[in-house]
Amino acid sequence: MEVLNGTRRAGVARAATRMLRRQGLDVVFFGNADEAADSTRVIVRRGDPGRGREVRQALGAGQIVVEPDSLRRVDVSVILGADFRARDAGP
Repeated sequence: MEVLNGTRRAGVARAATRMLRRQGLDVVFFGNADEAADSTRVIVRRGDPGRGREVRQALGAGQIVVEPDSLRRVDVSVILGADFRARDAGP
């Protein structure tokens, strides 16, 4: 999956990536979103839509949206919004 920071707070995508990886989820890219987001979205790009629920549970936030996109090389895109708060993800 990819994790994109849609907030103005620095380091949010990195913190979320750590949280997801600690839950055993594979994050292959993190960075900044193209635009700001008020709320977190978990976008299922391909595969089982249930994967979105797993990601939402690990983050503790997010609205699940199914938007198939065979051109992306990820199954799930996460756009972190202003509502996202990182929990302690450890080192």
